[in-house]
Amino acid sequence: MDVATSAPLAEAVVDLAAVRHNVQVLRAGAPGAELMAVVKADGYGHGAAVVGAAALEAGATWLGVCTIDEALQLRAAGITCPVLCWLHTPDDDFAAAVTAGIDLSVSSRAHLDAVLDAVAAAGRPARLHLKVDTGLSRNGAQPAAWADLLDDAAKAVADGHAEVVAVWSHLARADDPQDPTLDVQAARLNAAWQAARERGLDPIRHLANSAATMSRPDLHFDLVRPGIAVYGLDPFDRPVAESPLRPVMTLRARVVLVKRVPEGEGVSYGHEWTTPRETTLALLPIGYADGVPRGLGRDGRMRVLLGGAIRPVVGRVCMDQVVVDCGDAEVAIGDRAVLFGPGGAGEPTAQDWADELGTIHYEIVTGVRGRARRTVVDGEGQV
Repeated sequence: MDVATSAPLAEAVVDLAAVRHNVQVLRAGAPGAELMAVVKADGYGHGAAVVGAAALEAGATWLGVCTIDEALQLRAAGITCPVLCWLHTPDDDFAAAVTAGIDLSVSSRAHLDAVLDAVAAAGRPARLHLKVDTGLSRNGAQPAAWADLLDDAAKAVADGHAEVVAVWSHLARADDPQDPTLDVQAARLNAAWQAARERGLDPIRHLANSAATMSRPDLHFDLVRPGIAVYGLDPFDRPVAESPLRPVMTLRARVVLVKRVPEGEGVSYGHEWTTPRETTLALLPIGYADGVPRGLGRDGRMRVLLGGAIRPVVGRVCMDQVVVDCGDAEVAIGDRAVLFGPGGAGEPTAQDWADELGTIHYEIVTGVRGRARRTVVDGEGQV
């Protein structure tokens, strides 16, 4: 059998129908703004190009990424819509980005100078989004440096070297829609935008991430930038049954070995778990090298859906393997176990894993890696 087409031992199944559903929900909630689907970090581990294409089909008009390389990969995949990238050093290859028509975020005069140096080689003006730090204290120009950055940008526009597409910023506490810092950040963004207009520029504004897109219509401005919500993971950590979103990723693995083990046998490294009775153990070929957090193996916190029932993972999570206690159930080699998924069949969700580990679901889905093959489906059909 051709190995490339054989059923994978471990796979991350990505459902494009769920992507489209989520984008449609987000579009309906922000009817007065355009929508940028954020597909950084290879689409939060789901596949940037395939998720981006599905999002565009569903009504997104922009895509957003972190780095120039990520943006160029979208262009190489045939995606022609506006693409913004926002994290650079002044010595990045801005000529390649400008040539490809990539929108570039600029947060300092040094970054702006580096972009403008690349314009001659590219043979076309740069498309700029000027980022102001409104309170996250991460990327973006400080207010004290904003006037000088605007002056330089306005000169570049007058010289025909650039177009200032947008003034933008990023929220620090959008998961609490009533937090007063949201209004402070919005006011600072508006002040920065007005200063740009006073210099003859005509940029759009954008500020809202997933949480603000879903809860603060006053912050939608001209463009919203949902990220995690595109993948069906609720920014307010609501249970799947209470969220309008549909999780996109299912992580599953096939059973590679089944064995009957007597009472009193230690299981996995360190023998942290011992069989309390004669039982059937199923071996799954997936571990922490593939994105299953090792911490889930402590205190019986990890469970999987296998053979129509939720069953505990016992013993330590290993680099390549986990062991499932199946009791007296009939389980066979080749059966599929769902490690996490949308939750509709009672299986654990990425949010469940995050809750157990004291982290966020972003980390869970972006952490899937290694030998877990990505399988793209559209509803029930494989793409």
